[in-house]
Amino acid sequence: MATFYLRQLLVGRDVGKTSSVGRQMQNFVYLVGDRDSGECIAVDPAWDVRGVIDVATADGMKLVGAFATHYHPDHVGGGLFGFGVQGLPDLLELQACAVHAHKLEADGLRKVTGISKTDMTLHDSGDKIRVGEIEIEWLHTPGHTPGSSCFRVKDALIAGDTLFLQGCGRVDLPGGDPEEMRRTLTQRLSRLPDEVVLYPGHAYGGERAPLGTVRDTNPYFPRVPAEE
Repeated sequence: MATFYLRQLLVGRDVGKTSSVGRQMQNFVYLVGDRDSGECIAVDPAWDVRGVIDVATADGMKLVGAFATHYHPDHVGGGLFGFGVQGLPDLLELQACAVHAHKLEADGLRKVTGISKTDMTLHDSGDKIRVGEIEIEWLHTPGHTPGSSCFRVKDALIAGDTLFLQGCGRVDLPGGDPEEMRRTLTQRLSRLPDEVVLYPGHAYGGERAPLGTVRDTNPYFPRVPAEE
């Protein structure tokens, strides 16, 4: 049986330690993979790409791909309030690998990062991707952006900006949709078990917690009554 590898890296603390802007944004980058095969992918590798690769290398892991939860620059790189954020283009220069994204995020990723469609492997909800022997399930969770996605890996949910320990992703930015976010929180994610641990895209209200705790403390993610 494969040994699950998961590293949660806080920008400004674990990587990007010299970035005052990154520290204020409180972004998380994740490394996910199979420790036995020594392969991993990075989720939302931004701010300090070399630092992310160095963490993986120090753990004896080889980075073989990148997953994008959505196309905003603080998660994938690009211009942010006049500040340049490292991201996917920097990763591709350092480590040739596929960039995995939801099909509805492809145009946004190209515009924000400048990477080409040939750099991307596009997905839809329910797709399953293997890293070594570890299976990652793709969950389409629109609302923050049209192609916003979460990733279910064993009993972990890497949620990007869909859901935080406190609150959920904004829906007032271009591509945001309040009704889709409502459906995502009350239908698409509602049946995930309480024991699944939420790993958010930002440290808003904390770093990780079981969904049961989040349901009890986050008014944006209420418990949904069981169907009769």
